[in-house]
Amino acid sequence: MSWFSPPQDIPTEVFASLPAAFREPRLTGWSRANKGGAVIDSFLEGPVVEPDGSLCVVDIPNGRVFRISPSATWSLLTQYDGWPNGMKRQAGGALLIADYRRGLLRLDPSNGDLEPLLETLRSESFKGLNDLTFGPSGEIYFTDQGQTGMQDPSGRVYRLSGDGRLDCLLSNCPSPNGLVLNKAATHLYVAMTRACQVWRVPVTRDAGVSKAQVFVQLPGGISGPDGLAIDEDDNLAICDPGHGCVWLVDAFGVPRHRVHSCAGRTVTNLAYGGEDRRTLFMTESASGQVLAARVPVPGFPVRAQEA
Repeated sequence: MSWFSPPQDIPTEVFASLPAAFREPRLTGWSRANKGGAVIDSFLEGPVVEPDGSLCVVDIPNGRVFRISPSATWSLLTQYDGWPNGMKRQAGGALLIADYRRGLLRLDPSNGDLEPLLETLRSESFKGLNDLTFGPSGEIYFTDQGQTGMQDPSGRVYRLSGDGRLDCLLSNCPSPNGLVLNKAATHLYVAMTRACQVWRVPVTRDAGVSKAQVFVQLPGGISGPDGLAIDEDDNLAICDPGHGCVWLVDAFGVPRHRVHSCAGRTVTNLAYGGEDRRTLFMTESASGQVLAARVPVPGFPVRAQEA
């Protein structure tokens, strides 16, 4: 039984493909643990749209950060010993990275310099950071996913305030992944990949969380929801690498549109861009490509954070 009418389909096209010169098929520690020991040349994630229309993305297993020009020309910003995943742009132009191995990092894209922002939790390592988003007062929300799942629902969601205070908001998460606040910043959406759910979590200034609930229950399959984004109408965009698409659901959790991948199924993360913010850019990680689609509602501007 389906509760809702079928969502309208939206096509995609390939915006940019990782050039052959940057493809390095090899076995890495990341692919051994996360891709069944497969030899892969890249795994793109964390798209960030810059003011000039360029797009920055990370390549997790190879520790690389790329910039893609509006004409789809690729350049390497940096390569380092880490596994970068989620990424957001600070107001001053620096890129903040949620790195699975090294915690929160800040990258200066002008020279490739990296500096640690938060590497440990009271001297203990994180499980493995995945993604981040900014709040309206400059706070950083981020997910600590590691290898958690239905067998071990101990993933965490943290909030780092501007004064350095670190609060654990959730500690019972089955694979917390992408996250984004609604427009009013009253609720935090968190993708729980292995539960095939998106949770809706009320946020307050204290560290207490109550009445968290399942906002969307996705169909089961080989993978659950990944990256998230919000548009001007408070619709939630949900990457679903298990089914090769992005779901656009309204503020009440009703699916309205389905953005189909024209490439592989592994649609992992996304960002709104273009002059009218109605172009949805998506990383198709398995093929090393960035897809684009025209959507009916402009994306809500990504909150920035002062460096």
